[in-house]
Amino acid sequence: MKLSIRPFSHKATITSCTLIQLPTLNPNHMTLTHNLPNWQQLLNPVDISSLALTPVTPIITNPTAAKQPVRKSWMDYQGFNNWENLLDPLDDNLRGEIIRYGQFVDAAYKAFEFDPDSNFYATCKYSKASLFEKSGLPGTGYRITKNLRATSGIQLPSWIEKAPSWVATQSSWIGYVAVCQDKEEIVRLGRRDVVIAFRGTATCLEWLENLRATLTQLPSGPNNLGLDNCEPMVESGFLSLYTSGTDLIPSLQQMLRQEIARLLQSYGNEPLSITFTGHSLGAALATLAAYDIKTTFNRSPLVTVFSFAGPRVGNSSFRRNLDKKGPKVLRIVNSDDVITKVPGFVVDDNERRHLACDSGFRKAVEFQNWIHQKVEDTQLSYAEVGKELRLSSKDSPYLMGTNVSTCHELSTYLHLVDNFQSSKCPFKATAKRIFSKKH
Repeated sequence: MKLSIRPFSHKATITSCTLIQLPTLNPNHMTLTHNLPNWQQLLNPVDISSLALTPVTPIITNPTAAKQPVRKSWMDYQGFNNWENLLDPLDDNLRGEIIRYGQFVDAAYKAFEFDPDSNFYATCKYSKASLFEKSGLPGTGYRITKNLRATSGIQLPSWIEKAPSWVATQSSWIGYVAVCQDKEEIVRLGRRDVVIAFRGTATCLEWLENLRATLTQLPSGPNNLGLDNCEPMVESGFLSLYTSGTDLIPSLQQMLRQEIARLLQSYGNEPLSITFTGHSLGAALATLAAYDIKTTFNRSPLVTVFSFAGPRVGNSSFRRNLDKKGPKVLRIVNSDDVITKVPGFVVDDNERRHLACDSGFRKAVEFQNWIHQKVEDTQLSYAEVGKELRLSSKDSPYLMGTNVSTCHELSTYLHLVDNFQSSKCPFKATAKRIFSKKH
């Protein structure tokens, strides 16, 4: 079997990144071409106004406009058949659903208090009842039922007390749970949908957790055993943010399990879907949380993940467990986004080659197996999960350059999804030019 190792970029020194606000910058005035060095652009908040980047086919920001009924095929759009024949070319209804879930993540970004000088830093700026409207997403048909917090498990040194308070912010608002309550939207969707949306990295300790790139075993449990001799393992920092809590604040895992249990009790007798979505760190947490919910609740409904710009999450055993009994995962990936290529290495986890009689081939196989084992020993051997929708910033004539921050922004991803056609004709504007030449 062929062994292939894809190392992360030597320029990358982080494992996941997205958002943190520079106090001197006004997010309302940020643009994708803001004149800052690349490393500083990584610290900028998402440019929400750039959701309509394309002058030809702007992204629809009004969630009530141009919605097509998906009720007859909703399970296909949620990945029940792994999005067979829907990704290349990209089905228009699936495109609309991907953008719709991306807008839920966008609302989580807008509702987060980025200002480190604010007394409410790292909390949600809005009430549950007003979050969607104040975040520019009215008329969703969903009602937020639970605010979610993530807590870092990093033990800070005593001298950190002298640093600004925002440096040591241990627990922060990470997203929300929302339930579709509008009857017309339920009819359009063909079921009642529960969406769990996570923002990306924002606080100092979340950045530090991202840097903990080595793999660690998932907590053992009756439904969390490996399907082979290799234990399911995930990135240490992601697991820490998911399972850590304090005396006053339960872990993100506890909050989600309790809320999902309550919702299953309330709506378990009707058609129901649970959809996790997130960007960057939020995409990693969405994958980990969806896996946990699917393996915790034996009779859970269809669980789906729409992952935007997500880093790698776990090893090959985690991937195999997820494929067999976990959620359906659609990873939306920009091939020019370095964050999707970290952390660690991806190793072909097919069975290792059996030794052949030919001495030269035998030595080559032994060397490949030796490399495979050494990579595994470093606890940096990762595996890609789910189904992939691969895009590229280079395909868009409206994106100036491919700097690191622009390629990673949520607005860039939604722009690319809105315009992607197929692998042979990746952009709408290109398709129109080709069409006009033929006619």
